[in-house]
Amino acid sequence: MTQTAPTHRAIEAVWRIESARIIAGLVRAVRDMDLAEEACQDAFLAALAQWPKSGIPENPGAWLTTTARRRAIDRIRRQRRLTPIGEELARRPPGAQGPDIPSILDSIDGAVEDDVLRLIFMACHPEISAEARAAITLRLVCGLSTEEIARAFLVSEPTIAQRIVRAKRTLVDQQIPFEVPTGQDLAPRLDSVLEAIYLLFNEGYSATAGAEWTRPDLCAEAQRLGRMLAAMLPSEPEAQGLLALMELQASRLAARTDAEGRPILLNDQDRSRWDQLLIRRGLAALDRAFRCAGGEPGPYTLQAAIAACHALAPAPGRTDWARISALYEALMRKAPSPVVALNHAVAVAMDRGPQAGLELLDRLAAEPALRSYHLLPSVRGELLRRMGRTAEAEAEVERAASLATNERERELLLDRARAIRAGDETD
Repeated sequence: MTQTAPTHRAIEAVWRIESARIIAGLVRAVRDMDLAEEACQDAFLAALAQWPKSGIPENPGAWLTTTARRRAIDRIRRQRRLTPIGEELARRPPGAQGPDIPSILDSIDGAVEDDVLRLIFMACHPEISAEARAAITLRLVCGLSTEEIARAFLVSEPTIAQRIVRAKRTLVDQQIPFEVPTGQDLAPRLDSVLEAIYLLFNEGYSATAGAEWTRPDLCAEAQRLGRMLAAMLPSEPEAQGLLALMELQASRLAARTDAEGRPILLNDQDRSRWDQLLIRRGLAALDRAFRCAGGEPGPYTLQAAIAACHALAPAPGRTDWARISALYEALMRKAPSPVVALNHAVAVAMDRGPQAGLELLDRLAAEPALRSYHLLPSVRGELLRRMGRTAEAEAEVERAASLATNERERELLLDRARAIRAGDETD
């Protein structure tokens, strides 16, 4: 029993790292997204059953790949629709390994050599609704549950489930190819692909649920895909802008948690732990994005510029909040959303004082998308605390904790509420 829990944690870690590549490789082999996902899940369940008894294999990724391929063949045989691809897979010797993950696979048009990126482009085909593209990508590439995806989009779980089902049906019915498009076929998918990579990074940077506040493996995968896309499209400003945003945000990852994994907020972070190489890479990508944009920066470039303000501030008190506020105003014009408005209110509060920020926050209280969003009462509680309204502040922070779905963040909010009640916090 003592061995089971650590083994399960190891299996879950391997799953987070390898599942997207295994699913993508199976989709390439069998051209059936449902079958690929089900076979990969079968392999995961097999690992949960076998590894606690037999031990973790020397190459767990290869073990999962081989097992998933065999389960896919079994499913094809049961369905009595063994394809030529399935026959070829079935003829391989029982001990043969699958692709060496993350090996570079066969290229498309000599430019892109990555199955996960192909999977994202496939999921972002124009035949699939815009709302469903990011949802199915989060399911396949991030391994998120329907419930977690619903929280990420601030919509209901049945809505997300329907989007994913319809998207998979479209992929099958339209026989959408597993490829990265070129030429005029690339443009209609690019915005959705950028959004999918952005959401992948965000889930790693601030996990929506679970016991860990960050998932660096997802951030690293999003950065890898972003670098590949930026290299493919050196003149596309938003590809460069998204890469800049991810590099700059990722530079803070090591400082965002303590040795026990507890969150450390921005103003409390040890800035000497920020990764200066990633900051330089991010600033270089940001410069390319602005040059390519020709005076009309897009949403990712604007967000990267905001991240650069934090990266360049040697101390919290020297952050250029006036510029950040102006950048958020530009972002609201380009890509308005309740979450952007919330972040703008925070910047205004830091620049002009808590009362100014609170007035903006109170206008957002009626936004349906923010009713169960924990950061709204969290921010409101902080501004009320700064204004000396401690009883109201404590109530708001406690409400934020009740809405938080990430365990680490919930603990942080409860600690803040207790500190407010005890009068331990200072401006």
